Amino acid sequence: MGFPSEILSLAARDARGLAIDAIAACKSGHLGLPLGCAEIGAVLFGRTLRYNPKEPRWLGRDRFVLSAGHGSMFLYAWLHLSGYDLPLEEIKKFRQLGSMTPGHPEFGAAPGVECTTGPLGQGVANAVGLAVSGKMLEARFNTPEHRIFDHKVVCLAGDGCLQEGVACEAVALAGHLQLDNLILIFDSNDVTLDAMALFTQSEDVMGRFRACGWDVQEVDGQNLEAFSAAYEKARAAGGKPQLIVAKTLIGKGIPEVAGNNKAHGEGGVAFADSARKGLGLPEEKFYVAPEVREYFARHAEESAKICAAWHERYNAWRAANRDLATQLDEALAKKTPNLLEQIPNYPADAPDIATRKAGSDVLQHVAKAMPLVISGSADLHGSTLNYIKDGGDFDAHNRMGRNIRFGIREHAMAGLLNGVAYDGIFHASGATFLVFSDYCRPSIRLAAMSELPVVYIFTHDSVGVGEDGPTHQPVEAVAALRAIPDLDVIRPADPEETAGAFAAAFERNDGPTLLALTRQVVPTLRQIPAKAAREGVMKGGYVALRETTDLKLVILASGSELSLALKAAEQLGSGVRVVSLPCFERFDRQSEDYRESVLPRGCARRISIEAGVTQPWFKYVGTAGRAIGIDRFGLSAPGGVVMKTLGITLEALVDAGREMLAR
Repeated sequence: MGFPSEILSLAARDARGLAIDAIAACKSGHLGLPLGCAEIGAVLFGRTLRYNPKEPRWLGRDRFVLSAGHGSMFLYAWLHLSGYDLPLEEIKKFRQLGSMTPGHPEFGAAPGVECTTGPLGQGVANAVGLAVSGKMLEARFNTPEHRIFDHKVVCLAGDGCLQEGVACEAVALAGHLQLDNLILIFDSNDVTLDAMALFTQSEDVMGRFRACGWDVQEVDGQNLEAFSAAYEKARAAGGKPQLIVAKTLIGKGIPEVAGNNKAHGEGGVAFADSARKGLGLPEEKFYVAPEVREYFARHAEESAKICAAWHERYNAWRAANRDLATQLDEALAKKTPNLLEQIPNYPADAPDIATRKAGSDVLQHVAKAMPLVISGSADLHGSTLNYIKDGGDFDAHNRMGRNIRFGIREHAMAGLLNGVAYDGIFHASGATFLVFSDYCRPSIRLAAMSELPVVYIFTHDSVGVGEDGPTHQPVEAVAALRAIPDLDVIRPADPEETAGAFAAAFERNDGPTLLALTRQVVPTLRQIPAKAAREGVMKGGYVALRETTDLKLVILASGSELSLALKAAEQLGSGVRVVSLPCFERFDRQSEDYRESVLPRGCARRISIEAGVTQPWFKYVGTAGRAIGIDRFGLSAPGGVVMKTLGITLEALVDAGREMLAR
């Protein structure tokens, strides 16, 4: 059978029509990419990608990521034409409330959307994460007799994506790791939103990718046969990730704006009617030719046969590898063990340690109980201490490794962890210093938005860092991270609370968790029973010390300041309760009765203490309470000196308590 140029050309025309009509209907959106890349979509979805629209999460499918998420109508049009459960009515409701077609692709909104993309460059990092996951899957589950994982990760990105730092970091790491299951298609149209790309870029993109260890091709992206040949060459290549530079005309089909930055957004909508006529579309809006429908129906049938053949191979693999099959089943079902049962209590005579060191100990037990947990660090394993012992490094020569060395690439690390999590099998975690969470924040936000169970093991959590000074002392970081919806931020106080924090983080399957751990040694709080501390952290907050007479004052604390709260209560009398509140988000999800049992409304005398900005604590101490914290940047001095100078002391807490009790 020859190359189906005629029908794919017709499909490209109809995909352009769907994009024009959807964006014109809502008077909002981005026409440039859907029109410029229509031939690319026709080849990918009409010929080369391996997928089954009736089984969108088929494990053997190729993963397609639209990094240039502003061009979402490209993806929606091709998912619809390909037979995914994305009805034409949803195309007509593009960007409308409650539709399956939001302005930028959202994971879970429509079948076939692999990642939430929109912020440029994120999809590139996600694709690298998906490729890492693919290589790990091949190494762990394929056998000499049965190769069940051999898919490709295909990403479509534009100039804007490749200008973003997160993409540059991810590209470099992908080349270093020799991820030859990754194909990046660069929609090279020489245009950015504001102006022609020459105003903001002049680098040799192909040379840069080659220098990063990629194979590179350049092709006319609007020549169906040429692009198909380039793609097949990339798919067959080995040893390196693949870049296809696809030269396109942005906004092709609307002559008034094609080829310039006015085509990027909805500027071409004013010419929609004449454009539709010029494309040869009938007056009927949202038109798809019957022969295009028929072609994609036949293509879906062929795809279903490929999927069925894979399932035969998969079932044979399952019969021959029952332990591996069980492991994969449990991962897909998000089944986790009771981790607190797997983590032994710290002995009564254990020395005081930093919570980062406690975290290192706990992580080993978690990794043993959950063999698909992976860890990584942005060049800080020696400080963050989150290396899985005996796990080995994941690299070009060892795909079984459980530790990823990200290099000094915090943003790519966070975006890559999202990609691993989108694949839905490995439980991804990564580490850096808490102050560098600002480099990770856009990806963390998207993880929360997409309900990805990523775990961030971030250390050096306060001014207790000391001599490194204010650049490395994250006074505002915990508060800023708490502001991200659906992100659990846990700041444990001692080894037992750290055990509870890790259990809470790795047992959570509906969103990300960030663990804020100390660099400095903190007291082990032996007056709190281990069971109470661990289970209390799982609930986000608990009574660490209960009053023995009428309740007069509640002291709230998290992390390293809990020890100060317990000592202050000893001096302030028997009517003082100490509440450990390591995770606001988990505490707020508890029942009203439980929250009342910990923080009774009848006691308005409340003081909080935390070595960070005070603002978040007023939610719990109220207008009649007081928050002790640090509402300024830190200082370069030994950690204890900084704490004392900035007022995070036992004396300050006791004085505040006495003042409040005297009211």
